[in-house]
Amino acid sequence: MAAAAAGGWRAASGRRRRRREKEKEEEDSGTAVLRRLRDARDELLSSGFWAASAGVCRAAAGGGGGGGGGGGGGREPLGSGPAWRCVCYGLGRFAACPTARLQLAFLLLLLEMLAVPPSSCFLFDPAFSELELAALEALGLRLLPENEEGKHSVNGSPTLFYMVHCGKALYNNLLWRNWSVHALSNMVIIGNSFKGIEERLLSRILERDYSYIAKILKGVEEVALPAHPRYSDTFNDTSIHWFPAHKLERLSAEVWEFVEEPTYEECDDLEIIRKGEEGSQHDPAPVQP
Repeated sequence: MAAAAAGGWRAASGRRRRRREKEKEEEDSGTAVLRRLRDARDELLSSGFWAASAGVCRAAAGGGGGGGGGGGGGREPLGSGPAWRCVCYGLGRFAACPTARLQLAFLLLLLEMLAVPPSSCFLFDPAFSELELAALEALGLRLLPENEEGKHSVNGSPTLFYMVHCGKALYNNLLWRNWSVHALSNMVIIGNSFKGIEERLLSRILERDYSYIAKILKGVEEVALPAHPRYSDTFNDTSIHWFPAHKLERLSAEVWEFVEEPTYEECDDLEIIRKGEEGSQHDPAPVQP
């Protein structure tokens, strides 16, 4: 009887172990990742944070946006009109990290609002796992072929750059790559507050290491995403930035003459992964943005 009882316990334990293993396998599957992403989307919608943020995205400028080929007067930064494309950097490990998952859910809601097809949204993060790459593919999103270090040209197309909590050098590189009135007025950046960067850095460090951020401060409009107690870590210090052509045109000629590519040779705390330093991360198949 004791042996039978012992055997019975062993069998039950084996069933429980197999059930736990199956549950873990399902939890680690792409299906589970997409389900958790849907849950994050529903949370943003039910909390009211998305509705408030969407209103800021549509009308943050109060009618003062630029863009659209350097036109200028009165277009909202992310209002209706042009056909947007999107580039997302530094999203992080959204399969395991709730913060990154909420940021991805926010991006997907933005794409819906702007009527941007998933195939017009390009992402890169050297940290993406195979599971996350598969999930992005299932969502119809596309991967950039290599680490651009933020040096992505808008090529004359209205482009939203989604760069929440990215390193300062990525923003600086992006500005350098698009250093003209026409290009800058065709882009919107959702990411770390430029005002916050200015406040936290000594001016000599800002001008030495991140000179393009320093130079654009007088040519940018910025509005913070609304505060929400539930997302104080997820979207803290996050602003919408756009570059009205009429403000850019008022900058001095000297501002536009210096176009040397940033090197960061004197920067002590570079916050980006340089090209070639991605380690053993997955190398996605090339696509043409």
